[in-house]
Amino acid sequence: MKGKYFACTWTSQSDLSSAILQRVASASVTVDTQLISAIGKGVLVFAAVAPDDTSKEIESMAAKVIKMKMWPDDAGGNWKQSVQDIHGEILCVSQFTLLASTKKTKPDFHGAAGGEQARELYDHFVTKIQELYEKDKVKNGVFQAMMQVNLQNDGPVTLEIQTNPSSAQEKGKDKTDAKVGKQSEYQLPAELLD
Repeated sequence: MKGKYFACTWTSQSDLSSAILQRVASASVTVDTQLISAIGKGVLVFAAVAPDDTSKEIESMAAKVIKMKMWPDDAGGNWKQSVQDIHGEILCVSQFTLLASTKKTKPDFHGAAGGEQARELYDHFVTKIQELYEKDKVKNGVFQAMMQVNLQNDGPVTLEIQTNPSSAQEKGKDKTDAKVGKQSEYQLPAELLD
């Protein structure tokens, strides 16, 4: 089989929108020493928007924030109640650094959406949470500001959520350089495959 080659395809998934949920006893955002928002018991959400995100992915992530079961029930059963069930509050903070590539010692932020696209989708994310829950219980930081975020993590409980990666992979399965995946072909010597 010397001299023969076999073509294989390698697929990598690009970044998806991501959020970190922290169960908190309290949390607040300050900008330039001015208190912007504060909550009591509830969820602090750090959210990032990826370049290929659409309103569909953002709305899916917003629904997960509301429905994620992070508290015990009255009988002591763990992971039984959502922020909605406990009538808690939500503080959203935009954080593009969640989508950083850290292959090198200097972070690379090309995996995060930029500019007006990021602002529009992040604002849509916060608005959707307000629509799905109670508007007065959903607070926000300041987009693209240098913020000081204070929190008292309850647990500690910290979860990462993403938009639906399995369906995203399906959409890009048969496409080269698809929005959610990139395919590259390599010729390998056949003897390496034996």
